[in-house]
This record gives sequence, structure tokens and C-alpha cells, in this order.
Amino acid sequence: MITIFTTPSCSSCRKAKKWLEDHKIPYEEKNLFNQRITVEDIDRMLENAENGFEDIISTRSKIFKEQSLDVEDMRVSELKTFIIDNPSVLKRPIMIDGEKMQVGYNDEEIRVFIPRRLRELIMCTDCPTGENCDYQTALKRYFAEIRENRSHTNG
Repeated sequence: MITIFTTPSCSSCRKAKKWLEDHKIPYEEKNLFNQRITVEDIDRMLENAENGFEDIISTRSKIFKEQSLDVEDMRVSELKTFIIDNPSVLKRPIMIDGEKMQVGYNDEEIRVFIPRRLRELIMCTDCPTGENCDYQTALKRYFAEIRENRSHTNG
């Protein structure tokens, strides 16, 4: 399941959650101000980050400037503790699902979280010959399958 790290005032976080909800993709939200971030959370982020801490923290944040901190001068353990104590330094939203991670909201890049079945429909892997397989058609078919599966499990 996708974990999305957010803050209440973040408009990009709201866009990302709306996109996931619109595509009926389940997610677990971790509000950085209400739920304490863990070392394990940070480790998951770093496992998926191409450029380490640079990908997940904003060195332009107020606290970095106020304390005149330099990421290069800090040990990994110090940085992790700093993030736990100051979660507002994290870029937002951060979405993680397995080996996929997206930092910030990007309309194109977020599609990496599209479920396999919807990708199959978009790619027309099992469409009848000549059927129109544009994105909206695939999405409607995907949602219809979800409704049908729910009615079978609930009925």
C-alpha cells in the first residue's frame, strides 16, 4: 500500500491525495505534524532516493537557515534525528509504494502508482480488437470492475 507523508496546509499533498482517491487507489496517510516520523520511515525514503537526503529534505527551509546548518557537515544519524525533531524540513508530499517513490506532486510522474490492472487496461492487453482504449475508457472499465468485484464480495 502507498504511504503518503503530508502536512495539512500543503496544496501539493491535497492534489496527490485527490488523484489517488479519484483513481480509487488505497493509501495510508502520515501527517507529519500529527504522527511522529520514524527512523524506519526515513530509511524507506532513503532506500528509494537517487540522491539521498538531497531528494527528501528542503535545505531552503526556515529552520535550516536559522541554524545555519550544512547537510554535508552532518552525519547520517544526526540528519535522521534532525528530521524526526523537525519534520517540516521534509519536502512534501512524499509517496512511497515498495520501490516506487515520488517527492512533490507531478501530474505525469504520479501515474507510476497506477495499479497493474488499470495499466493492463490502458495498454489494451486484453481488449477486443478494434476497441477504443483511451485513458478515460480504461479508467471507466477499471472502476466498473472494482464495483462488480465489491458487489460479489458484499452480496
